[in-house]
Amino acid sequence: MRVTSSMYYQNLYSQNNSHLTNKLFDVNKQIASGLKIQYASDDISTFTQTMNLDNEISSLEQITNSTQSGYKVSNQTDEIMNEFNDTMNRMRTLLIQGANDTNSDLSRDAISTELRGIEKHLKNLSNTSINGQYLFSGSLVDVKPISDDGTYNGNSDDRKAFLGSNVQQTYNISGSELFLGEEVSVRRNISSNVENNDLVNKYIKLGGTGDDTFVNEESTIRDLMGDSDDNVDVGTKKHFFYIRGANTDGTAIKEKFSMSDDETVNGLMERIGTIYGNTPNLHMVNVTMNESGQIEIEDKLRGSSKIDFHMIGALDLDGGTDADVTDIDDLDDGEQDFSKIMNGTSTAGNSDLHVKEFVLSNLKATDSSSMIDGIIYDRTQFSKDGSKVSSSAPQILKDTNAFASGSTKLSEVADITQGTIDPSDDTLSGTQFVLSGIDTSGNTYNATIDLDKSVANGGNGSSFTIGGNTYDIYGANTPRVAVDADDITYQQLMDVINMTVTGVLPTGNTSAEYDTAIKTSNYSGETYLSYDGRIEFGDMLHANTEATISLYDSKSDDFSAGVRGSVMTFNTNNALTITDAKTDVFKTIDTIISAMENYQNYPNAKDGDVRGVGIQNSISMMDNLQNHMLRTHSKVGAQSNALQSSLDRTEMLDIASKTLRSSIIDTDLAEASLELTKLSLNYESMLSTVGKVSKLSLVNYL
Repeated sequence: MRVTSSMYYQNLYSQNNSHLTNKLFDVNKQIASGLKIQYASDDISTFTQTMNLDNEISSLEQITNSTQSGYKVSNQTDEIMNEFNDTMNRMRTLLIQGANDTNSDLSRDAISTELRGIEKHLKNLSNTSINGQYLFSGSLVDVKPISDDGTYNGNSDDRKAFLGSNVQQTYNISGSELFLGEEVSVRRNISSNVENNDLVNKYIKLGGTGDDTFVNEESTIRDLMGDSDDNVDVGTKKHFFYIRGANTDGTAIKEKFSMSDDETVNGLMERIGTIYGNTPNLHMVNVTMNESGQIEIEDKLRGSSKIDFHMIGALDLDGGTDADVTDIDDLDDGEQDFSKIMNGTSTAGNSDLHVKEFVLSNLKATDSSSMIDGIIYDRTQFSKDGSKVSSSAPQILKDTNAFASGSTKLSEVADITQGTIDPSDDTLSGTQFVLSGIDTSGNTYNATIDLDKSVANGGNGSSFTIGGNTYDIYGANTPRVAVDADDITYQQLMDVINMTVTGVLPTGNTSAEYDTAIKTSNYSGETYLSYDGRIEFGDMLHANTEATISLYDSKSDDFSAGVRGSVMTFNTNNALTITDAKTDVFKTIDTIISAMENYQNYPNAKDGDVRGVGIQNSISMMDNLQNHMLRTHSKVGAQSNALQSSLDRTEMLDIASKTLRSSIIDTDLAEASLELTKLSLNYESMLSTVGKVSKLSLVNYL
C-alpha cells in the first residue's frame, strides 16, 4: 500500500492536535477560573466531593450565625445578671443597716425609700431587651416579662441555638426560671407571728417582776400560758394545745395534747417536733424559738414546700374543763388578751378561759366576725382585691413539689390517708368539702361537695348539693357519669366553684345540663389556678365583686378521737414562710421591703403588719434570693462558655473544610503553569514535525 501525505497528516497532526488543543484549553481554563473542573462531567468524583464540602461549609456558616446570635443574648444576659447581683448586694447592705435598733423610724423610712427605688431598678433590668426582643420572656420575646406589680408574663420555654446535627444549646434564661425558679437545695422555714411575753414575769400578782420580757426555750409552760395565782401546779395537765398543718411529706397534721405548769417551752417544741415525725435518732424538722418567743420550724428535707403550721393554746383558769374541747368553735367565748384577765376587765363570754393565739392572718372567719381569728386555720374566706377573689394556699403535688394545674387530680395533692376514717383504705371517697359565701349577685350560698367512688367502683360518684338540690359532677369519659372521687380534677372542682359563685346552676341532673351550666357560668366569672398554684375567681361583670368564697374540709375543726384530719387545704391562717424551695423574686422583695416599712425586727401580728416577716427574717430571705440569682447566673456563664466553645470549634471546622475543598477543587497555579509549558512545547514540537513531513518529496522517500 502506498503511503500518502494525507495519511502522514492524519496520523501525525489531526489526532495529536485535537488532544493537545483540548489539554491546553483545559489548563488555560483552570488557570483562568482557578478551578480544576467546571462541570460534573469533567470529574464526577471531584464534583461529588466538592458538593459535599459545600454543603458542610454552608451548614457551618448557619451554625456560626445561630451561635453568634445566641452568644449575643447570653452575653447580654450575663451582664444584666452582674447588675442584678450588684443591686441585690446593695439591698442586703441596707437591710443589715436597717436591722440596727439604733435607727429611728425616720431613718428606716429613708432606707425603705431607697429599697423601693432598687425594686423599681430590678424590674427595669428584668425588662431588658436586645434588638427589640426581651431577654427574660422565654419564647414570648415580644411580651414584657415583668408587670409593674411584679407579675411574670412570659413563659418557661428555652430558646436554643443550632450547633449541628441534632445538637442544640439553650442560650437564654426564662423569667419563669429566674423569677419563679425552684431551688432543690433550700429547706423550707416557717414561723409563727405572735410575740410571746413571759406572762408570769409580767404580773407581780403571779410572782413576777412586772417587766416585759419574752419567753425562751427554758421558760415554763406557765410562763407561756399564764395562770390565775402564784401557785405552780406540778403534773396537772391543764394547758391544752391544738396543732394543725402539714408534715414534711405533705400528710395532714391535727393533734391535741396537754401540758402542765412545770413543763418547759423546750418540751413543747420537742412535742411539736414529734408530731412532725422527729424521733430520738432522726429529726425530720428543726423546731426553735427566736428572740421574740416565736416558734420556727425548719424542714430537714431539701426542696420541699409542704410543711405548714398552726397552733393555739387554751387554759381554763377556774380549774374547769372549758380548755379541753374537741370543737374549736367552743373556744370562741374565751379571752385572748391576758392583761384583761389579770385586770378583771375582760368582756369575753368566758373571762376565765385564756385562748392563746400563736398565728394570725388577715383572713376572715367564715361564720362570724366575732370569732377569734387566731383559732381559725382553714375555715376562712379567700382574700378579695377588686374583681378577684384568691386563696392563700398553693396546691402542690406530693411527688414532684410542682404546682397543680387544671388537669391535676385532687388525689395527687391531697393526703388520701385522711380520706376515710379507715386509714388502710387510701381513697378520697367519703371526703366532704364545704363551699360557702356570697355569690356575685349578693346572695348567700352554702354548698357541700361530696367525693364518692364511681358507680363502677361501688359508689354513687362525686356530687355537690346546694339549695336542697344535688348535682352529679360529671367526668369527661364516655359514657358521661359522675366522676370517681380519686379521679376528680382541679378543673372539675373549679367548675363547681364557678357555677356556685356566679349563681348559674344546672337546670337538671344530666350531663348536657351540667355542661350548659358550666359554659353559661363562664360568661359571668372565671375560676382558675394562678401561676403559683392558688385557686382564684375573677368576676367578669363587676369591677368590685360582692363574691366571697370559703372552701374547707368539713372535718377540719373536729378534734374528736378517731376523726381524720383535713385531706387538703385551700385557704389557711398559717405560719409565715421565711424560706422556701420555690422562689417568687418580686413577691419576696416586696415582703422584704414591707418589713422595713413596718419597722419590725421580728414578726409581730399584734402590732403592725399581720403577715410581716420582720427585718431579721427578711435578711435570710434576701440571702436565699441572692443564692438563687448566683446559681442562675452560673448557668448563664456555662451557656456562654458552651456557645463560645461551639464558635471556636465551628471556626476550626470551617477552616478545615474550606482547606480540604480548596485542595480538591482549586487549581494549583504553579502545577498548571508547568503543565501549560509542557503542553505548549509538545504542541510546538508536533507542529515542527508535521511541517518537516509535509515538505518531503518522492525523492526523499526513495
